[in-house]
Amino acid sequence: MTFTADEMMAVEAARRLRNDNVCFVGIGLPSVAANLARRTHAPNCVLVYESGTIGAKPTRLPLSIGDGELAETADAVVSVPEMFAYWLQAGRIDIGFLGAAQIDRHGNLNSTVIGDYATPKVRLPGGGGAPEIATSVADVFVMLRQTPRAFVQQLDFKTSRGDRVRVVVTDLGILEPRDGELTLVGVHPGVSVDDVRAATGWALQVAEDVAVTEPPTVLELEALRALEAAGHE
Repeated sequence: MTFTADEMMAVEAARRLRNDNVCFVGIGLPSVAANLARRTHAPNCVLVYESGTIGAKPTRLPLSIGDGELAETADAVVSVPEMFAYWLQAGRIDIGFLGAAQIDRHGNLNSTVIGDYATPKVRLPGGGGAPEIATSVADVFVMLRQTPRAFVQQLDFKTSRGDRVRVVVTDLGILEPRDGELTLVGVHPGVSVDDVRAATGWALQVAEDVAVTEPPTVLELEALRALEAAGHE
């Protein structure tokens, strides 16, 4: 089966989740990957959303953290203060799956503004719970389409620290921190190292042994497309 770059990104990100993970999920690309993992190899992965839903099992992709589908399918719904104080900050969530508008070479993220903070070109949705997630979970996974506008030399605003970023999965490949700097360790089928360099706003470090991602299986693609189709019904 043929597949798109976005589908390859979602599948590769989903593969990173294990059946025993408890994952704090951001809306958008991270939610696609996390729900795909639940539909394929990790059915017992516990998905937690910022609105206080624990163990959400949506049958379609949620439109926001306030989507009723999350509360209706969750094992429990708690208050937002309880979610952050008792569950997140107490270390009960091991993975945070985040997106952003910008990322720098150290994995720091910007989801606040593009341009000057006082007079921005674009005012973004903001950090929400991302700063707390980035500093409270054991591992942060990031999903982001790779362009020079997103992978920047200098963030316009630092919303979340990159100290706990373990992997960045893009539509072109996979980056992991090595010696404190994101390094290209894998490319998706049909993508070259030069393609990734051209889509990065800094002089990208490249591993000596860059791997090529395994293409999506039929099962993975069918599950992903069924999930996306359900969101349009």
